[in-house]
Amino acid sequence: MHLTIFRNRKRADMDAVAYSADAERMEQTAAAMPGFISVKTFQADDGETVTISEWESLDAARGWGRQADHAQVQQRGKNEYYEEYALYSCTDPTIRRFQRSG
Repeated sequence: MHLTIFRNRKRADMDAVAYSADAERMEQTAAAMPGFISVKTFQADDGETVTISEWESLDAARGWGRQADHAQVQQRGKNEYYEEYALYSCTDPTIRRFQRSG
């Protein structure tokens, strides 16, 4: 398994409608990619957004990074949407689980 964590802060002057449309399209595109497992996005009270995506392998995650439409939206993000971001990448994470039974 491979995880990517994308932490970001949006620009105050960004086009929120365009961003939402791009984000929705990218989630749909990612879900159709080979090796995709899941994606979830969370927003903190301070405005930071975190997206966690799960992939079957590092190669699958890299394939997503190179997907043509995604590459265009990445560039748009740098130019128009994001004030800052950081991308974290982890292959074969240590996983501990708990589930209450009953």
